[in-house]
Amino acid sequence: MQNITRTIWLLSLVSLFTDMASEMLYPVMPVYLKSIGFSVLFIGVLEGLAEATAGLSKGYFGRLSDNSGKRVPFVQAGYGLSAIAKPMLALFVYPLWIFFSRTLDRLGKGIRTGARDAILSDEATSETKGKIFGFHRSLDTLGAVIGPLLAVLYLYFFPGHYKSLFLLAFFPGLIAVVATGLLHKKNKPAPTEKKHASFFSFLGYWKESPLRYRQLVIGLLVFALFNSSDVFLLLKGKQAGLADETVIWVYIGYNLVYAIFSFPLGIVADKIGLKTVFIIGLVLFALVYFGMSLSIHLYAYFALYSLYGIYSAATDGISKAWISNIADKKDTATAIGAYSGFQSICAMLASSLTGFIWFRFGQSLAFIATSIITVMTAVYFLLFIPGVRKK
Repeated sequence: MQNITRTIWLLSLVSLFTDMASEMLYPVMPVYLKSIGFSVLFIGVLEGLAEATAGLSKGYFGRLSDNSGKRVPFVQAGYGLSAIAKPMLALFVYPLWIFFSRTLDRLGKGIRTGARDAILSDEATSETKGKIFGFHRSLDTLGAVIGPLLAVLYLYFFPGHYKSLFLLAFFPGLIAVVATGLLHKKNKPAPTEKKHASFFSFLGYWKESPLRYRQLVIGLLVFALFNSSDVFLLLKGKQAGLADETVIWVYIGYNLVYAIFSFPLGIVADKIGLKTVFIIGLVLFALVYFGMSLSIHLYAYFALYSLYGIYSAATDGISKAWISNIADKKDTATAIGAYSGFQSICAMLASSLTGFIWFRFGQSLAFIATSIITVMTAVYFLLFIPGVRKK
């Protein structure tokens, strides 16, 4: 565990407990909202607006963190808001309150993401970025394994007790908040020139950023524009004959594979190049979506979803490590936050686009189109984006 500092351990454990709390609720959230009278349309609007809030706020608070020279306060505030928001869902069933609670949870994610990833970047060297981000992603995703397991176990013994589950989810979130209090505040010197940070000020970073950053992010966003919600893969499982309970277990298995492979693939990326591992991840993604376009056996579906876990491990943390190696150190939170903001917008559009193609032309074309665009994106990275190992 060489190069894994105390700060990296703390941030990774904080993410583990926070994701545990979030993923305890993720599989049951649609069921709970429908049980209190929410329509599918309202659920979709609710989640879309909440995710948009998180995405756009990542850029703003990333810029704010860089401008102020502070990191830890943003991390603490972000995890604190997310912890508070979860039990709030159990208090009232009014639509406006539910929307406020979900938005508060996602806003917490937006506040902390850029500052947290900047701390991780500062704790690493250019030769260990893949390892550090992979380690953090591994523990973070482990929370996505433990959370649904706890939820399934709880609902097995107490079926339908959703409100109690929301209250229980507060406790791992509280542990995460307490752990952020152990982080040492290593504030950077604030810029001598005070910069005003409006909500969309991070957009200005696009013009200021290095050309290599823009080239990289363009490729990442084209891919994000066709990388739709995992819900469509789970729907494919339903079409293949999986029971509702089995779909949840498939989701847990995916996160387990993701958690297991994130750290070792991060180490491999530091040795053979972040670009190489990322392209391998894109190829796996294209294979998964092409396979999903076929009439597949249940066992093939399980195998493809396992490959999907490896794809996630090869791209998620790697992309942030790659960005942090290109961006100027003083702009790390802004660079990652801006990318995350753009990515969230593309993700919303991706799900809408995939849903339209699925509805109008069928699920096979939806999966094949995504696979083809992904292969083209991989070629773009291979031919036009230089690998970056050192600043």
